[in-house]
Amino acid sequence: MDERVRDHAEVLVDWSARVEAGDDVIVSVGPEAHELAVAVAEKLGERGANLCATYSSGEIDRAYLRAHDGDFDEDSAHELALFENADVSLSLGGGRNTSATADVPGETRQAHRQARQDVREARFDTRWVSTVHPTRSLAQQANMSYEEYRAFAYDAICRDWESLAEKMSNLKTILDEGEVVRLVSSGTDLTMRIDDRTAVNSAASVAYDSHNLPSGEVFTAPYATAGEVTFDVPMTLQGETVRNVRLEFTEGEVVDYDAEQGEAILGDIIETDDGARRLGELGIGMNRGIDRYTDNILFDEKMGETVHLAVGRAYDACLPEGASGNESAVHVDLITDVSEESRLEVDGEVIQRNGLFRWEDGFSG
Repeated sequence: MDERVRDHAEVLVDWSARVEAGDDVIVSVGPEAHELAVAVAEKLGERGANLCATYSSGEIDRAYLRAHDGDFDEDSAHELALFENADVSLSLGGGRNTSATADVPGETRQAHRQARQDVREARFDTRWVSTVHPTRSLAQQANMSYEEYRAFAYDAICRDWESLAEKMSNLKTILDEGEVVRLVSSGTDLTMRIDDRTAVNSAASVAYDSHNLPSGEVFTAPYATAGEVTFDVPMTLQGETVRNVRLEFTEGEVVDYDAEQGEAILGDIIETDDGARRLGELGIGMNRGIDRYTDNILFDEKMGETVHLAVGRAYDACLPEGASGNESAVHVDLITDVSEESRLEVDGEVIQRNGLFRWEDGFSG
């Protein structure tokens, strides 16, 4: 086994999920993530944790959803019980085909998402972490050779997370103390409120309220969004390419939208429920170890010189204790490149211009 796979597993189990002896752990394994799953199982055994492994496949999802009549049972007690009795939930992505579910009807997707909302909430109540094993299908999607993609992925995953967390704390402090954020770039002039919110220093560990590996962003839960935003980074959503998305907001809600490509998929997402018309996240990428777009949201949204906004569910970690944020059956991120002719303001002060933060060399206020 490549030692980088073992390093990946060690970061996931120790740093990200903070697994301890006696923890009940669910590990969801993608078809091509077998090698990582073996390494993770070894680490869990060393920690004295209790392992329950499940299988996750886009092909299986496609077969089930296309055959179903769309009237899904909302009583998911059998699956719900797994997460309600778990301490940790690890998702090891790695499929054979990144577009496996592309021909599943949009209304079927919506109905299935809504019916499983209780399962998602139960999973979010665990120490959950999602990661991905570098596969040939992901390399192809990123337009990279397999070996090149593996080097790229492990550089992003197996890094000094504690050091990055310290650097990202600068931005967390600004957002925690701020009230209004304004994002301005080509095709974008958007304002949103962030007062009474807590920003998350997403350093790839549940100890930081961070649940992705790799990570490297600071995010919060905005509200009262107004204006227009263009997302110029292409991405694959539900197996189809979505390109050059435009959203228009009034009083916090999407009132108009379009896309150069994939507008039907975008519409399916926004029409899922009332919460899908509102923002659940403002995220600012700070992982400069991710130096190119790969058409994989797990990596691309963390890239330095990017900002992403998610329609749908807000994370509880950003909200005051006991408060309810935006609720939805979806949480879908969209990315805009802020490396040129852009600025990010907090309470009227420019904190990032053309991808550089004010504490970085070369910043021009």
